Amino acid sequence: MNNIVIVACILLLVMLFFKVPVYISVLAASAVYFLGNPTTNAMIFAQQTLSGAQGLSLLAIPFFVMAGVFMNYTGVTRRIMDCCSVLTARMPGGLAQVNILLSTLMGGLSGSSLADAAMEAKMLVPPMEAHGFSKAFSTVITAASGMVVPLIPPGTGLIIYACINNISVGKLFVAGIGPGIFLTVTLMIFTHFLSKKRGYKPTRTTPIPASEKFQAIKPAILPMLLPIIIIGGVRIGIFTATEAGTVAIVYALALGLGYREMKLGDFVKGCKETVTTTSSIMLIVAAASCFSWVLTKEQIPQTFANWMTNTISNKYVFLLVVNIFLIIVGMFVEGNASMIVLGPLLHPVAMAFNIDPVHFAMVYIFNCTIGAFTPPMGTLMFVTCGITKCPTKDFIKEAMPFYLLFLFDIILLTYFPPLSTFLVDLIY
Repeated sequence: MNNIVIVACILLLVMLFFKVPVYISVLAASAVYFLGNPTTNAMIFAQQTLSGAQGLSLLAIPFFVMAGVFMNYTGVTRRIMDCCSVLTARMPGGLAQVNILLSTLMGGLSGSSLADAAMEAKMLVPPMEAHGFSKAFSTVITAASGMVVPLIPPGTGLIIYACINNISVGKLFVAGIGPGIFLTVTLMIFTHFLSKKRGYKPTRTTPIPASEKFQAIKPAILPMLLPIIIIGGVRIGIFTATEAGTVAIVYALALGLGYREMKLGDFVKGCKETVTTTSSIMLIVAAASCFSWVLTKEQIPQTFANWMTNTISNKYVFLLVVNIFLIIVGMFVEGNASMIVLGPLLHPVAMAFNIDPVHFAMVYIFNCTIGAFTPPMGTLMFVTCGITKCPTKDFIKEAMPFYLLFLFDIILLTYFPPLSTFLVDLIY
């Protein structure tokens, strides 16, 4: 490996560790490479950076971000929360179950785990504390439920991974349903038993009339149809995964007009939020495109793949090593940044071991979500603790049982591929 590449990689890791913005860290590493290689045309640095943000598939990101933002201004979140409250009212730990189910359903609308966790930390943690849940438990369950969001279409992580590794966005959307539901179910079962042990009671003990259930579910039906419309439309061929984002925006605006809760001022705020959120994502993607060109030119992915295949005996050991490695990385580096930097390295190795690319993508993304939940720098942990004012040490202590659950989940997801691929094979 060229010495200047080693210097660039070390600089990148050091800057990420010291929490320098990701796009600056990646651009700085790329710039070091070009400055240290006088024979390489410096114009390529600008060309690769600009072209990296111009991929047609990447248009899906601002579209789905805007749709998710608009959903929050149309009253959709409140309607879905009322629906979840009725569905889980008689379960032990009622409001904790609402928290989990709301994340799953809203994940099909927002696509952002941090945005979802921040919203639920504001909306649900105070009522949970009023119902006798500890602040630490309320915060942990909010962060844990946020882990479902990146797996449920149209998560931005699914789009980014598909674009940088040349995989069908539509297939990843379908593949995310199985792991997303699996994580939701295991998390709800785990919360059920934990709540019974701690005496966290249901919010309702009497039977709920069918008419009351229908009145709560009815307003949430139209919003919850969005993921079905997106996946169905992409599969049938009515629109592409990119165009599905515009369909989602139109659908969100239609709901806003129908519910009469979205004002002109909300529309303007939503557009501003979309611009700022999309800009932060696209800056990272553009910077990573340039760095990926550097790695490809130096044949780092090919060298790394050859080394891994010669060192590791089989794909099962490789998957175990990848799981451990990605969880450790996720403790220090934000998930999308990790995906952009390491995805192009690990994806070819997985292909060399004949691992299904869709299956490997879901394993990769799930590992990133576990890292976001894990100290010392887990983003979900910091976002939720920052909003609820929960001390980090209390969060870590309360989260310990959940790590065992996620260990079980990642092992099953890793070594039972049909969880990720069954629906893809069935639909495609």
